[in-house]
Amino acid sequence: MRVISGECKGRPLKAVPGQSTRPTTDKIKESLFNIIGPYFAGGAGLDLYGGSGGLGIEALSRGMDKMIFVDRDPKAAETIKNNIKACGYEEKTEVYRIESHRALKALKKREFQFDLVLLDPPYAKQRIADDMEKLDEYGLLSDGVQVVAEHDPGVILPSSIGSLKRVREETYGSTKLSLYLKRDE
Repeated sequence: MRVISGECKGRPLKAVPGQSTRPTTDKIKESLFNIIGPYFAGGAGLDLYGGSGGLGIEALSRGMDKMIFVDRDPKAAETIKNNIKACGYEEKTEVYRIESHRALKALKKREFQFDLVLLDPPYAKQRIADDMEKLDEYGLLSDGVQVVAEHDPGVILPSSIGSLKRVREETYGSTKLSLYLKRDE
């Protein structure tokens, strides 16, 4: 695993020890960022199921100003912190070792708004639609937000969730990417 593009291009990233996470392959990561970027002129992002932190770190390398990482697994949270440090992004990041819905409630209290949300939960435990409903309901989404869900191709997500509308889907073998944008009211 490595950072594919931007200021940390080529920097190796460590995977979470054990079999508890499924890292996004470089091919899928590159496809994802070609769809949503490929580069950013700042903004705040949320990597809700951080794993190793690879997706959020890629977004920072490509120009995001700030990234919040959430993962309830202690090994994952530690791996995210180590990868952030290896890229020199300590000042641009926060890492929460907490369950996703509790994290969203905490972010609501802090009145965060995100320009990019990355959802890559464990395939067997995904609740992407519910997460997107909460993000919308809690006012955590900026007007220009892009929400990207990485999931099993067998998971059928609704075409719209709250103020979010699915605008694109791509399937790469055993992985599907679904892109949602906030629609005008």
